[in-house]
Amino acid sequence: MTIKILSPLWGHEHLEYKLFLDKMREAGYDGFDTWVPENSNEKKLLFDYLQKHEMYIVTHQHQAAGDTFEAFKSSFAKNLKICAEPKPILINSHTGRDYFSLEQNLELIDIAQEFSEKTGITVVHETHRGRVGYSPQMTNEIFQARKEFLLTADFSHWVCVTESMLENFSEILDEAINRSRHIHTRVGFEEGPQVSDPRAEEWAYAVEKFFGWWDRIVAVNEKAGVEIMPVTTEFGPKPYMPSIPFTNAPVADQFEINCYMKDLLHTRYKQYRN
Repeated sequence: MTIKILSPLWGHEHLEYKLFLDKMREAGYDGFDTWVPENSNEKKLLFDYLQKHEMYIVTHQHQAAGDTFEAFKSSFAKNLKICAEPKPILINSHTGRDYFSLEQNLELIDIAQEFSEKTGITVVHETHRGRVGYSPQMTNEIFQARKEFLLTADFSHWVCVTESMLENFSEILDEAINRSRHIHTRVGFEEGPQVSDPRAEEWAYAVEKFFGWWDRIVAVNEKAGVEIMPVTTEFGPKPYMPSIPFTNAPVADQFEINCYMKDLLHTRYKQYRN
């Protein structure tokens, strides 16, 4: 198994598109975790860049929308097709809504599974607030209903939602780890989805806890015979990044933090790097 470390576009939307791509390649990333651009010139630039520099991509489905469930469902299916265009490692999906019924969310998951079977591209569903996997309890209901349901593990949302380090959800967490095929390596804490700076001593307990979960996911994927496992450094900009009152200045630099996480991942999982 090979681990590919990806950079998000999130937080860099202000850059001219090629500057973003160059900046992340020169920083040592293997590829990108991003949505497919709507702008045709940027789309061509991204697709050509991936081929030219032999880089990787996880495409991100977060755009699905609609005033009704039927409209959302149609938008969801359409966006999965767009996400498949650059032949990604996999598609990371913000699936459904936390206020949809279980039956409605299962219908979306079934659409994604059928899409995966037809295209050969795995769709994984991110554990994200406001979405189908917003809490351990809701996600467990889907575990019980769908054996093929796979995840992007972003447990920063779960620790925030449950105001815990998931001490009371060990069985659900075990199942989530077994079903995770992609990791967003953002560290959260009991009262928020992102610590201010993972380099700070006061957050060492959270960083250690999250790396323990990530180690287990890596081991699961190796045992499952996964060829390429994507890992995204996903510390975000403001307002995920806390800011200093009255100045609105971020307390730390997002790019520096994500590069710090990238280097930690390089070292910790060096046996999976080539």
